[in-house]
Amino acid sequence: MNKVLTSLALIFLVTSFTVAHAQEAQYPIVKDFGGIYEIRGSVQPDSGIEYKIVIDLKTLQDDKNQINPGMNNIARMMNLHGLGGVSSDNIHVIVAVHGGATETILTNEGYRRKNGISNPNLELIDALEDAGAEIYVCGQSLLARGYDQAEVNPEVTIGLSMLTIVTEHMHKGYQLLVFD
Repeated sequence: MNKVLTSLALIFLVTSFTVAHAQEAQYPIVKDFGGIYEIRGSVQPDSGIEYKIVIDLKTLQDDKNQINPGMNNIARMMNLHGLGGVSSDNIHVIVAVHGGATETILTNEGYRRKNGISNPNLELIDALEDAGAEIYVCGQSLLARGYDQAEVNPEVTIGLSMLTIVTEHMHKGYQLLVFD
């Protein structure tokens, strides 16, 4: 009897582990980026809240061929709220790009001039904007890093600075998150 119970317990554990790890990534708000997974029994975000978030994005990806992990985390954050029942109408995201992350918002030509390859972040930026995120780049960072305004992705708005973008939105009720 003990061998039968042990065998059944082992089968249950293996099946549970396989099912839990066989989940496919979900993209409820930002399509094709920031894939997330349902966690059964976990605490969910309050779907009745209007989320207003301003994100300080400052760190560049190490691998210039890959998307910026911080930018992908923005997609993940939006998708996690969506998976938790928050409608896309109730999540408002402002992204203030500066510092090392500045090159993520360059056109292909600008990115190619700097890194010798096409910008892998352009589709992610389009997907974020299609999902309602507003992306700004710090004008001070553009100047400090020697980028011309013409090299900025036309989907991105140039702000005076990251500091003014963040403080303005915080006064409008946005909560600050810092993504390295």
